[in-house]
Order: sequence, then C-alpha cells, then structure tokens
Amino acid sequence: MKIIVLGAGVVGVTSAWYLAKAGHEVTVIERNDAVAQDTSFANAGQISPGYAAPWAAPGVPLKALKWMFEKHAPLIVSPRPELAKLTWLAQMLRNCTEARYAVNKGRMVRLAEYSRDCLIALREETGIAYDGRQQGTLQLFRTQKQVDGAAKDIDVLKERGVRFELLDRAGCVAAEPGLENARDRIAGGLRLPGDETGDCQIFTTRLAEMARALGVTFRFGTAIRRLEQSGGRITSVETSQGPMEADAFVVALGSPAPLLTRPLGVKLPIYPVKGYSITAPLVDPERAPQSTVMDESYKVAITRLGDRIRAGGMAELNGFSKTLVAKRQDTLTLSVEDLFGGAADQSRAQFWTGLRPMTPDGTPVIGRAGAANLFLNTGHGTLGWTMAAGSGQLLCDIVSGSASAIPAAEYGYERYLPSDRRPREEQLRPVTG
Repeated sequence: MKIIVLGAGVVGVTSAWYLAKAGHEVTVIERNDAVAQDTSFANAGQISPGYAAPWAAPGVPLKALKWMFEKHAPLIVSPRPELAKLTWLAQMLRNCTEARYAVNKGRMVRLAEYSRDCLIALREETGIAYDGRQQGTLQLFRTQKQVDGAAKDIDVLKERGVRFELLDRAGCVAAEPGLENARDRIAGGLRLPGDETGDCQIFTTRLAEMARALGVTFRFGTAIRRLEQSGGRITSVETSQGPMEADAFVVALGSPAPLLTRPLGVKLPIYPVKGYSITAPLVDPERAPQSTVMDESYKVAITRLGDRIRAGGMAELNGFSKTLVAKRQDTLTLSVEDLFGGAADQSRAQFWTGLRPMTPDGTPVIGRAGAANLFLNTGHGTLGWTMAAGSGQLLCDIVSGSASAIPAAEYGYERYLPSDRRPREEQLRPVTG
C-alpha cells in the first residue's frame, strides 16, 4: 500500500520505519530541510516510561495558582486571551480527578513501556547509536512533601510491574555521585532502573537513513497545505510542490496537526505547550549526572548526552510563539548548577525552545479519524521521544490491520467524541491498497 506520512519528527520517522518494515511504500513530507528540526531537535533526552504521567492530576489546579507567583515557575500561562488555550485548559481541568488520572496514567505507562521494548528491539536489530545510556533515571525530591506525594505514582508502578527504587539522600548520591555537593538539598528520590536516555535528534536522523535503505522517500522543503477529501476518503495532500496521492495518509505533525484536520471535522484537542532546553559541553565528568535526574521542584530534567549536558523543562502556554525568553534559561541554569555545579560550561550553552503537542488527558492520539484512510499519530506532549517507537509500531499495526500488542482503541480519537458519534465497528476495518 502507498502511504504518505506528514511530518518528519521522531514520531513521523518511526511511523515511516515500521510501515516500510511491514512492506508498504512510504513517502514522508516535511516542511523543513531535514528530519527532527522542531520539537524533536533538542528535547530533554529522557526515555522514561515510569515517569509517564498526565499533567492533569489531582492538586494541579492549586499548584498552578501557586506557580504563577514564583520566579522560577515550571508553568507559565500567557495572559494573552486565546480561545484555544482557554478551551484546552478547561478540558485539562476536567481530567484532574483521581479516577481520570488513574485511567490516563495507566494508558500512558502502558504505551511508554511497550515503546521502550520496541526501542530495545530496534536497537538490537539495527545497532543504531544515539548517545544512548541504559542506566535508569532518578526523580529527585528536595522536600519530604514531594517524597510523600510520590505514593500514588508508586501504586501505578506496582500495578504495572515497573521496577523502581525509593531512595533516601544517601541512596540518591550513590546512584548519581555527581550529586555529592548537593546532598544537603536532597530529601529523597524515586529511581527507575529500567529507563534510558539518548539524543532524539541523532536517533531520528540515523533512523531516517535506515528508512531510506528500506525504500522510504523523504520530500523536504515541502509545505503541507490541506488534505483533499472525496467519498469519505482522503484523495491527496496539497503541498507547495503540488498534490500528492496515496492509499493512506498519516498525520504526525505534532502541534500543527489540529490546523490540518479541523476542516475535515476532526477537532483534535491538542495545544502547543512550549518547552525550553539548554545544552552545554561537559567539562567535569565526575560532577555530571550519569543518566537523567528530574529536579521535581523546578520540573527540569538534566541529562548526560555523550560529552554534553542537557537540561530541559517548563511549560509555557503562549500559542505558537517560539520566542526565546532569557529568564527561562536562568531557571534551567539554576537547576543544573545547584545540583551539578561546575559539570558543564554554561558560557557555551545553546538555548532552544520547542512546542510539545499536548492533549488535555496526556495520552497521544493514535489511529483512524475523519476518513477511512486517514490516520493520526500525534499529541505525545513531553513524551514523544519516550513513546515514539511504540507509537510507530502501533500505528503500523492499525494501518495494516494487524493485531497489536497493546489495546489500540484506548488511544483513538473516538475517546473525545460523544458515544452517539463514535464509529461503528464495520467502519474500522483495515485499509487495503
């Protein structure tokens, strides 16, 4: 079957890889001149299934109000009035209940764990290298209240059979010796020994090269304008290079996805949540993290990537703005230097921002929507790198009509529709070329 994948971030490229492995003829269309130039370019580097959790959680509304008055707030909401932002926030607040949090976190951990398994298999099959480390991740708590608050997440980890270690101060320093000079600021930590790290941009670039060897065609510098529909099917995608036809179309555009699907009646509840990162050269390996340390107080992930240290985090709700705000860099630098002072040369740090495509329930949207041959793989928020391989394989299974290793239905767009508008089972049959 001839398939067009729209978007060449890590989710689009992994989708193309698995579709090509399944025998499909795949073309990837991307407006940039290379893969992984937007959200996948300089993310925090975590592959952390155990930390997969929705932002919509009990207690978050009160925390958000408190954060608004903090100098180094992990959440920043622009005062600029915007209907899309207000609608998304209202939807998110409706998910801040114990019951919905448990359901959403269960879905996210299930996909993230599956994705990690898919990545391990892909790495073993191809030998792909991407400054990866398989040394676990550590969620660092500065207060006893944060330690106590980890209980509900630990319950989910136990339920899913995810390995974890609840550490005291000494245990955190033993796991990450670079924290020695910050031990007086540590109350404890939650370590997940099965988690990984790696450079998402390097991974995506190298996987794209392997995908080309399987016959995948990449059309760079090609703007995507609209999808043409007739008779309940997408017939072509209109681009800056003219119309392109295929048997099936996969939308993996991230934050811009709703702009493309809305004319088809598919109203994706995805909002662009702005995140920041700094990447600085390593100058003292003994003071550096071994893997990823998540500073819970500032919601900043600090990751060792080869001879570099990257810190990423924060959530800014400000539409599609990609303006670099200097005080966000100050927050990232503060977290790194407070915990791993002197490990990196901050005078040479590269400052970056990207837009994460967030759904109000935290779970990505994977599956068919709007037309018999239109498929979605988007809405991964801060976990695109963590969930990419599993999402690509799941999307491939759905498109190909194959049995999937995890329940596909719970990631579908249909969960946002009223029950009387959800498609009948006969409308969900696989597409044939």
